[in-house]
Amino acid sequence: MVVFIDDIIIYSEKWEDHVQYIDRVLRHKVSGLSLAIGQNKVAAVLQKPVPRNIKEMQYFFGFASYYRNKIKSFANITSSLYKLCSKYVVFEITKERRVAYERIKNEFTNAPVLIFPDFELPFKLYIDAACSQGLGAARHQRQIVDGEPRVGVICYISRQIKDPEARYGAT
Repeated sequence: MVVFIDDIIIYSEKWEDHVQYIDRVLRHKVSGLSLAIGQNKVAAVLQKPVPRNIKEMQYFFGFASYYRNKIKSFANITSSLYKLCSKYVVFEITKERRVAYERIKNEFTNAPVLIFPDFELPFKLYIDAACSQGLGAARHQRQIVDGEPRVGVICYISRQIKDPEARYGAT
């Protein structure tokens, strides 16, 4: 492995070794043409109690945001929790926020196995701007796996809508 400023190059002579190195460095489960959240990370998320203060919430967001491209509607689900990280908001875990916290934890267990893109094939992009809290998109692709056509998720993206953006018109 070579590290240069903010780049990491992982190399090996054998594919089996390469997969182990990637798992060790990135903590993702790499399998052939797909990528999933490692089971150790899922178990760690499920055991986390509800954060009790801003620091714990920020720590949780740092951890969860690393996997946000694997979780559909991440920004929409976490919007009420994200507001707690502001210094202008009293830190209070309401029922709505507790439900959001449990939902994002459950999304880790239901996160799809992502496929690697094949740039020779067309992509499908699904966009969701209907929610008042955030925007989202999913990039899919139809690939042939083991002789069978299969549509898989390549990644999800989402972000929260800022207050001025919430006042924009639909066109």
